Amino acid sequence: MLSRTADNLYWLARYMERADFLARVIQASRRLAALPKAYGGADSEWESVLLSAGSAKAFKQTGRPLDEANVIEFLAFAPENPGSIRNCIELARTNARAVRTALTIDMWEAINGGYLEMQTMERARGAKSSEDISRFLDFVKQVSLVYDGGAYRMMLRDDAYWFSRVGLFIERADNTARLLDVKYQLLLPEKEVVGGTLDYFQWNAILRAVSAHTAYHWVYRQSLKPWLVADLLILRPEMPRSLIACYESVVLYLDRLATTHGRQGQAQRHARATYGNLQNMTMEGLFQGGLHEFIERFISDNTQLGTLISDQYLF
Repeated sequence: MLSRTADNLYWLARYMERADFLARVIQASRRLAALPKAYGGADSEWESVLLSAGSAKAFKQTGRPLDEANVIEFLAFAPENPGSIRNCIELARTNARAVRTALTIDMWEAINGGYLEMQTMERARGAKSSEDISRFLDFVKQVSLVYDGGAYRMMLRDDAYWFSRVGLFIERADNTARLLDVKYQLLLPEKEVVGGTLDYFQWNAILRAVSAHTAYHWVYRQSLKPWLVADLLILRPEMPRSLIACYESVVLYLDRLATTHGRQGQAQRHARATYGNLQNMTMEGLFQGGLHEFIERFISDNTQLGTLISDQYLF
C-alpha cells in the first residue's frame, strides 16, 4: 500500500470519529444547559464544550459572546474553525475521494451524503431552529454509524482496514480523555460538593454523550459516582469507548500491520507500553496520583503515538 493511501485512510477515520464526538458532546451540553441554573444550566457549560473540543482559544479569537447559539455555530458549521463538524466532514470526504476504490459503497455514500446534507444546512446559515440543529446532529451521528458499520462489516481485512481502525481508536481515545479531563477541571464549581445534585446531572450528561448511561447501570448497578464513571471510561475493557478498550484495539491492528510488513517498530512498542500501563492500573492508584495528571500524560502519549505512526509508515 502507498504511504499516501494509508495516510488518507487513517485521517478519514479520525475525522469521521471527531465529527461524531462533536455531535454527541453538543447534544449532551444542550441537555445540561437547558436545566435550571440550580441544576447545572449555565453558559459555563458551553465553555467546557469548547475546551473538550480543543477549540476554546480559536473561539475566543472570534470575539463572539459565549452563549449556546454562538458555540454551536462555531463547533458545527463555522468554516473558520478547523475542528468544526463542517470541516471534519469536508476533510473526511476529501480523503475518501483520494482512496475511493479502497472503500465500500456504503462507506462512500455515508460520507458523501453527509457532505451534501451539510451543504444544505449551510445554505440556511443564520436561520437554523432548535429542530434544525437537533436534526443535523442526529444526522451526523447516523453518518458516522453507517460509515463505521460499512467498514466493520464489509471491508477486506488488509492494510486499508487496519490503518482505518488505528486512526479511529486513536481519535476515540483522545476524545474520551479530553471529555473526562474537562469534567474534573471545570464542570464542578468549587462550592459544589462531589456527589451533589449538580454533579449528578453533569456526570449523567457525560455518560449520555458517549452512550454509556445504560452500560454504567448494567456494570455497577448503583447511582452515579464520579470514581465509577472514571473507572468505566478508563479501565473497563467491555466499554467500547474506554481508554483501555481503545488501546486494546490499537495494539491489535498495529500488530496486524507489523505482521504484514514483517517488522515491529516504535509505534507498536509505544502502543503496547501504553496498553500495559492501563492494564496494570487501579482506580485507587490513579486517583492517588491525580486524575488530571494521568489524563495529561495519556493525551501526550496518544499524540506521540500518532506521530510515531506517521514517521514509521512515512505519512
